[in-house]
Amino acid sequence: MQRYFIPQPFVDGTSVISGEDAKHIQKVMRMQEGQSVIVVSEGQAFEAIIEVFDGFDVRIKKKSKSLLSNELPKNVTICCGLPKGEKLDLITQKSTELGMHELILFEAERSIVKWDASKGKKKQQRLQKIAKEAAEQSHRNVIPEIHDIVTFKGLLQQSKQYDVLLVADEENAKQEDRTRFVEILSKTHDKKSICVVFGPEGGLSRNEIQLLLNHGFQTISLGPRILRAETAPLYVLSAMSYEFE
Repeated sequence: MQRYFIPQPFVDGTSVISGEDAKHIQKVMRMQEGQSVIVVSEGQAFEAIIEVFDGFDVRIKKKSKSLLSNELPKNVTICCGLPKGEKLDLITQKSTELGMHELILFEAERSIVKWDASKGKKKQQRLQKIAKEAAEQSHRNVIPEIHDIVTFKGLLQQSKQYDVLLVADEENAKQEDRTRFVEILSKTHDKKSICVVFGPEGGLSRNEIQLLLNHGFQTISLGPRILRAETAPLYVLSAMSYEFE
């Protein structure tokens, strides 16, 4: 059953699907009045019946009580130093499927890619659309928020709002007595929000690692192997799913 997010609540059990989603229902899926869809409103999913096509809008009526949520029990924020090429698309899509709560992009010392401020809003909107489509596909109740890019200083400032602060450090992974990620996760069951920072292709500089440590971050290794920039966030989210779900 197709899933659609709407920005407004149901009123007396009815609501409206509009815009691109309404077009998708009518022109792509060629659905008919009386057919059912899953509609997500205010973080809750409901089965709803298409009552009538009202011009470009689709009027719907709630058919069920809220459906079971499959959201990750922790709000996980992924912070990525800007990677090259289409890696950011992959990180956004797959991290959404794995339960990411929000994505923060930052300019790292070793980031090869530079964010074009004049095109930044358009890029952010495209990534937000990728997250929305991935959330629909994976039957989530929440679309992760894709934040605009921040400076490293801005990242440090934003980190104050999270319960747990972690940074993936490849130097930690190279040590024989490295910090095992599973041991850290086992101590966070009573925490709600977790922020994890990842570097770009060249990793984070030692200066950046030290600044993160000074602001309360703890280094983690993701096993003995060095993972690519686009693989590391997926590893972390998979491990969290195993631990918490």
